[in-house]
Amino acid sequence: MRIAILALQGAFVEHQQMLSKLGIDSFLVRNLNDWSQPKDALIIPGGESTAMTRIIKDEELYEPVRAAILAGLPVFGTCAGLIMLDGDHLNTMDIKVKRNAYGRQLGSFETTDTFEGIGEVPMTFIRAPYIESVGEKAKILSVVDNHIVAARQDKQLVCAFHPELTEDTRIHQYFISMIG
Repeated sequence: MRIAILALQGAFVEHQQMLSKLGIDSFLVRNLNDWSQPKDALIIPGGESTAMTRIIKDEELYEPVRAAILAGLPVFGTCAGLIMLDGDHLNTMDIKVKRNAYGRQLGSFETTDTFEGIGEVPMTFIRAPYIESVGEKAKILSVVDNHIVAARQDKQLVCAFHPELTEDTRIHQYFISMIG
């Protein structure tokens, strides 16, 4: 198994380290040449969604990434990666997102809450979004303080928090199980 990690901006190294802990091969995608490598899945990390959107378009990755996801490539988006999959960006997942929902950096926090199919997991929120609503195809996996913070639609998984910033590998393992 080989997982591509979009490395345009943000916390991509932490995802690579998490996959390495799990014995999963990964590579970083910075341009179209990188994207052309064989892959079984994609991770879109946290970062700044406006910058990521601009860079993905500048590097001519927008259409190939979107097409691959719509064709069934499993994808895991965390924080800004969640935003990237919504209707205003790559438009692959039937979710409506509120950006910077918890405010600025000072609004960042850590908590532990339930993630369906896993149980209690640590959650690190950094200038995090949340999901305002999900469409018929999407399934809610976690809610914190009455806000949807994780969801799944077919082979797409999103979290408003950063599981890659904890020692807990279970959410990454959950994603790996989705790949098949």
